[in-house]
Amino acid sequence: MAARKKAVDFEKALAELETLVVTMEKGDMSLEESLKAFETGIKLTRDCQARLSEAEQKVEILIEQQGELQLADFDSAGTSTSDA
Repeated sequence: MAARKKAVDFEKALAELETLVVTMEKGDMSLEESLKAFETGIKLTRDCQARLSEAEQKVEILIEQQGELQLADFDSAGTSTSDA
């Protein structure tokens, strides 16, 4: 259940970041509002990057076989393709 909550949190943070970028790109914010929005955007970006890094580590652990890491590419359908 915690993994699902993290996924929802990631999606929520990403959506919030996208909304923030659109708002900032309009150029209607004061300097102080822009700085605060930028600070929020940096925090959201770092949170998303941390969650993506955790997910990448979990994927690497899941595809580890016999003590050796077997890297596999993913096609657009989400299925793995490997040379092994």
